[in-house]
Amino acid sequence: MKKRGDLARPRHRRPTLGVHYDPDAFGQFSEALARYLGTARFLIVQTVLVIIWITLNVAFIAFQWDPYPFILLNLMFSVQAAYSAPLILLAQNRQEERDRRQAETDRAVAASTQANAEFLARELASVRLALSNVVTTDELREQLEEVVKLLANKGNVVDSNS
Repeated sequence: MKKRGDLARPRHRRPTLGVHYDPDAFGQFSEALARYLGTARFLIVQTVLVIIWITLNVAFIAFQWDPYPFILLNLMFSVQAAYSAPLILLAQNRQEERDRRQAETDRAVAASTQANAEFLARELASVRLALSNVVTTDELREQLEEVVKLLANKGNVVDSNS
């Protein structure tokens, strides 16, 4: 067994065989394709192509590239289905991941909003309690009038001009 050598230095990566692709670019492509496959435009284009295919193969007997039971056309549909289904599933998985992240963000925002609302409710309650002990000008005026009346009744007249 060969010794690995110095562990302080990273090993050089050996080139790997295979296709390298950007997963995001491939995912965006699959989403664009899934969006197109789900449109009326795609259905109309495909229907027109199938009608042309069948018409040309039935009408021009000398130039039939796919005679009646249209095996080549069925093969093309099979290939289309074989590629479309996984691409659509990939697009759905990406959308599900985006929805999950959005739901997490929404939950965090909702929790923060609830915490802020609870804090404001507590602050409002404390302000109400503080204001319940504050004397209003009307109450102060009434108290002063009572004091003036009491002093007037005792014979001590308060002169407001002096």
